[in-house]
Amino acid sequence: MGIGQGWPPIEVQAGHCHAAGSRRRTIGRDQARSLLSEGIRAGAHCRPDTDLGVLG
Repeated sequence: MGIGQGWPPIEVQAGHCHAAGSRRRTIGRDQARSLLSEGIRAGAHCRPDTDLGVLG
């Protein structure tokens, strides 16, 4: 989650990722796919876009 009003999402991480920061919340697979397809970046360590089949 980002900083500021409403804490907008800035990155999608897999649930097991060690790089996920302290400002996070759990989302479902469908919402993760949606955020990735909208241009929210995927975590570089865990690559959730690959696991979810969202490449681009």
